[in-house]
Amino acid sequence: MNQIAPVAPRDEDALISVLQSSVYPGASPDSIRLALSYCRAAGLDPMLKPVHIVPMWDRNEKRLRDTIMPGIGLYRIQAARSGAYAGKSEPEFGPIVTLKLGGREYRVPEWCKVTIRRVVAGHVCEFTAKEWWIENYATAGKDTDEPNAMWAKRARGQLAKCAEAQALRMAFPELVGAQPTAEEMEGKDLAPLPPARGPVVEHEAQQRQPEWQAMQWPVCDRNGRCREMGDPDAWEAEMLRRIEVIQTNRSLDPAMKPVLIRQVRDANRAVVEWLCERGYAAQVEGVVAAFRAALGEAEPVNGAGDDGIPPGLFQTTPKEVSA
Repeated sequence: MNQIAPVAPRDEDALISVLQSSVYPGASPDSIRLALSYCRAAGLDPMLKPVHIVPMWDRNEKRLRDTIMPGIGLYRIQAARSGAYAGKSEPEFGPIVTLKLGGREYRVPEWCKVTIRRVVAGHVCEFTAKEWWIENYATAGKDTDEPNAMWAKRARGQLAKCAEAQALRMAFPELVGAQPTAEEMEGKDLAPLPPARGPVVEHEAQQRQPEWQAMQWPVCDRNGRCREMGDPDAWEAEMLRRIEVIQTNRSLDPAMKPVLIRQVRDANRAVVEWLCERGYAAQVEGVVAAFRAALGEAEPVNGAGDDGIPPGLFQTTPKEVSA
């Protein structure tokens, strides 16, 4: 994708006018300037619409706020230009189920599965994502559970995009990062921080807070990119999924699997500590236990510490091996 060339202020106003009339009709000039800034930072051509301007409800500010997000098209281009992209499968859909939402019945696919293929060290590896319609659809408004017009009309197409985006994140984490696409977040809320339920560690004023502390339930990768999961159930499911993806990947050397699982654990070490400090130790305990089991580490003898943080994620104890 071609990089955007530097433009003078007068030329930028003309470019914003063009984008407003063609690529982003109805968007405000300020929102288009945000999109231009995003494109400049990433070296993208705004005329190809690599990012979307998505109105999202901000629960803190109690208003709609335009948010700049990548589109599924940008994910596809970045994967293709990597030189390692080896294609993808046709979307595989689960059974059609009937859901009653907003007083109406909707027939939708229960789930969708997409596989992305990537060449790694000369071998074609498969990365499969399975996404559920009920967990991904966007509502028609903040006070109803009825799907919006797009999800009601294109139940299969929208879900397929979400599954493909998740699979691309798994296959190309260094290229597409962890930020959800506009197709995944259209109609969703910007969630506020969870209320503190316990002691909060005070940070020095000059210390910059990590970006994930502005999220509610973040999951991070080894490159420091984090994704908002929204609630504890989705957070736990995503953490367990990452362990399972490594354990069930037949293309990986068995000796590498514990190494990769430890990388996932280390990438989320600070997140788990932070959640525990805010009083969510019970919600993260299952994930801590899953990492111990996957790595063959024994349960700590003394239980949780005085701070309420489940042990085992930070101080590991190998299982005893009988002679």
